[in-house]
Amino acid sequence: MDISNEQYDKMVKKASPPSKALINCIKAFLIGGAICCVGQLLLTLYTKAGMNYDESRAMVSITLIVITAILTGIGIFDRIAKHAGAGTIVPITGFANSTVSPALEFKSEGFIMGTGANIFRISGPVILYGISAAMLYGLIYVIYTLFR
Repeated sequence: MDISNEQYDKMVKKASPPSKALINCIKAFLIGGAICCVGQLLLTLYTKAGMNYDESRAMVSITLIVITAILTGIGIFDRIAKHAGAGTIVPITGFANSTVSPALEFKSEGFIMGTGANIFRISGPVILYGISAAMLYGLIYVIYTLFR
């Protein structure tokens, strides 16, 4: 079957659902904002519980990672992400989801060759390039301060 580019474009437009960009942006904003509000609430609670500010910030990160990992494991986070889209990519929750999802996907292949080998499939490059970029920026900063 030989079809022209114009015919192919018509087929694609007919098969593609119309984009709901405005409603998607609103959902992403509201759900992403809600995640950030939960983080701020946790920070306030941990600070009021007697932790200093640095300890509270660390506990907020840990708590959000654990909550996201649990919600991903029981399938709730994916349903939230279906509606929120980019709103769930608030860095800490998006990172936790991107680490847990491949682990769950490959768990049938075993603990070592499945989960262990694939757990950082998505988040691994983020970790690698994040650390590499931080080292490069640090090196540039040290060189800059030496010759200032």
